[in-house]
Amino acid sequence: MSHHVRLGVVALAACCAAAGANAQPSADRGRAAFEHTCAPCHGKGGGNDGHAQLPGTEALAIKYRGTIPAALEDRTDLTADTIRAFVRNGTFSMPPFRPTELTNAEIADIAAYIAVSSKRAAR
Repeated sequence: MSHHVRLGVVALAACCAAAGANAQPSADRGRAAFEHTCAPCHGKGGGNDGHAQLPGTEALAIKYRGTIPAALEDRTDLTADTIRAFVRNGTFSMPPFRPTELTNAEIADIAAYIAVSSKRAAR
């Protein structure tokens, strides 16, 4: 590959990355990201270990004792900044996620999805 072609590929990749970084949060993309990254621990339904809930949802049910919903998809208080703080730092048994594992744009998408899903849950 010639030097000019390589520079063109690098420039195109940078352009696409910048365009993705400026994209508006999307609940549709957020749902896909939530289902892939968050739902295995924080989704609704029973766990594979026989518990009534998945481990993250169960831990939040114990922590909040019904004062706020344990299922993240039912929460109205989770902003992108709040989610980002927990995702980047982790908490108790939840590991931190690096930006290479879950980007800030994906976190914003997840927050957009949770905002939509919590409105549905309130109905």
